[in-house]
Amino acid sequence: MQPIYDESFEMIVQDVEVTPQQEEYHPVKLITRKGPIYCRYYPVKGAEKAVIWAGGVGGNWDTPASGLYPRLCEDLRSQAIASLRVSYRYSTKLEESVLDVLAALTYLQDQGINYFGLVGHSFGGAVVIQAATQSPDVRTVVTLATQSSRTSAVPELATRCSILLVHGLDDPVLPPHCSQLVYQLALQPKQLILYPEASHNLDEVADEVYQLVRDWIVRELKDCF
Repeated sequence: MQPIYDESFEMIVQDVEVTPQQEEYHPVKLITRKGPIYCRYYPVKGAEKAVIWAGGVGGNWDTPASGLYPRLCEDLRSQAIASLRVSYRYSTKLEESVLDVLAALTYLQDQGINYFGLVGHSFGGAVVIQAATQSPDVRTVVTLATQSSRTSAVPELATRCSILLVHGLDDPVLPPHCSQLVYQLALQPKQLILYPEASHNLDEVADEVYQLVRDWIVRELKDCF
């Protein structure tokens, strides 16, 4: 895969607009030459770790597992882990979506964040895998019901970045074979969790996925200093 995150990309983000807090988050607009990227930022004072959350092709504020993303964004604050949810500019274009995640990462670096986890659902699984290969500061990746297309770069994460793959065995959209294939390509450290009778959004096992992803992120970012 050709590098898409380089010095020229860092200049794409021209300005940032942060509006007053709404509910638990601050709306953030990253102004770029390619259009605005809308985000929801859950800051933690003095945090050095953060998670970026990416949805599927539905775009907007798509979240699997019965509101998993906003729930964990709020919960992880107690572990001094900030969060940023990303709404893609073009939710069906993988390269552009990867750039959105990397722009979000750059913004968080400007906020003092040094270590990252990336979480992606469905199409977003390929997005976060590709984004993680472009930044050495990403220490763990979590994919939820990922596609297998455009994930061949996953071996590049080896040693510096762990990966957790989660899939439902009754997924009618992307079969569990997708995550199994990515798992086979990935090198250690890696883990694959398959849930019987769970569909694409993993709503049937929302509580289990919540605890699994929470514990994984806290553990994998624990020793990052």
